[in-house]
Amino acid sequence: MQDVDFWYVFKCRDVLISRFRWIGHTLRKTTTSITRQALTWNPQGKRRRGRPRNTWRRDLEAEVKHIGYTWRQLERLAQDRSAWRALVGGLCPGRGQRHR
Repeated sequence: MQDVDFWYVFKCRDVLISRFRWIGHTLRKTTTSITRQALTWNPQGKRRRGRPRNTWRRDLEAEVKHIGYTWRQLERLAQDRSAWRALVGGLCPGRGQRHR
């Protein structure tokens, strides 16, 4: 079972929905907002040898990819609050249902 699937099955309500609610809030801010810049910031330079650490951003990108969206699509969708609520509400299936 992959890490992303683990979150969908076991920690869906606590972690996944909270993350996506915060992402929607942040994506609705102006592009000059510090939190918005931090969300989309891509550090430059060299990294240490070996396997890269699994960061919060990488986890987030994996979750976005898992639900079938791109960052651009999420940015547009976040501007419409009712559509964003529908997306967040649909992230976790009801009892006995499986995502996808």
